[in-house]
Amino acid sequence: MRALGDLRPVYAIGVGWHPYRYATEEPYVTLGLTAVRQALADAGVEWPAVDAAFIGTALLGMASGRPMLRHLGATGLQLVHIENASASGSAAFRAACLEVASGMAETAVALGIDKVIPRPRTGSGLGGLAEDAFVAFTHFALLTNQYAARNGVSPEDVALVAVKNHGNGAKNPNAQRQKARTLDEVLGGKRISGTLTSLQCCPVGEGASAVILASEDAIRRLGVDTGRAIRVTASAVGSETVGAGNDADASLTRDVIARALAQAQIKGADLDVLEVHDAFTIEELLYAEAAGLCGEGQAIHLLKDGAFDIGGQCAVSPSGGLIAMGHPIGPTGVGQVAEVVTQLRGEAGARQHKGAKVGLAHMVGLGSVCYAHVLKRD
Repeated sequence: MRALGDLRPVYAIGVGWHPYRYATEEPYVTLGLTAVRQALADAGVEWPAVDAAFIGTALLGMASGRPMLRHLGATGLQLVHIENASASGSAAFRAACLEVASGMAETAVALGIDKVIPRPRTGSGLGGLAEDAFVAFTHFALLTNQYAARNGVSPEDVALVAVKNHGNGAKNPNAQRQKARTLDEVLGGKRISGTLTSLQCCPVGEGASAVILASEDAIRRLGVDTGRAIRVTASAVGSETVGAGNDADASLTRDVIARALAQAQIKGADLDVLEVHDAFTIEELLYAEAAGLCGEGQAIHLLKDGAFDIGGQCAVSPSGGLIAMGHPIGPTGVGQVAEVVTQLRGEAGARQHKGAKVGLAHMVGLGSVCYAHVLKRD
């Protein structure tokens, strides 16, 4: 099986966001255009220079990109819409990478966009056991208790993930939650399930994020600043397998990240920046271990020692993660990549991890799919 590194090099040359936030009446078109225009300006290129657009969205419905992108000009570019649950943006980014790396396009934009629009619910039509009683936060509350008991810590210790990420989000102008929180504030929030409080769970709102990708030839032709071009060195994806047990998300993550690291010819310990799918606090610890930052059961202790802080061993979720940055679904995976790009450029301002050269963005979608992308500063 061929890997991204077997194809021609592909670089992220521009990033942009519409800040994540709680739901408003503003049209989604405005959100998406804001992110794309910002990414174009960041790259220093015009819209007609973009050959293909891949749009990740989970909530907007059919062909939502057409009425949005036409405001930039009808250029006849390839237009593809992708839905893959929480990993919709990550899937769009991978598709854009492969389009450029394969030579099918010289440039492409990956755009993540979502906002809640009421519509009829759909499903498989098949019932499930206790489907009205067992929900995601209960699953992760139980995993929190299991992790704490197995590693001799308190379930409340896991809330330190939220303290760190709310602090990071307070330094991020694009984050949905921009207020630093103490441990007492996090633990004193609305109780959701077990020891999980609302401040340990991601908010789902609206927003957009965009990354523009280009080949080396396009970078030269368009006069893009090569010093700000960040190479995408690996892209790995997988889906659930039989027998993963209670830690299916972590097991899948371990496999997919291992393949991404192997493609990039690095180890987990080489990562300077790691953005993970921390929809709930316990997930960050499980995925940091799965990424190889440390052994099983060690993440909580490294967290306490400040190893995952900005300026520590590896900045984990410097954007604020899903917990503080927010999780508008479609934009999340693209926004993670954009954060890694910003960090590797040294342009993250107050949340900059000094000397960052290698970063990884990780997302799961409903526990059944997982994506990992590694980026490096040449």
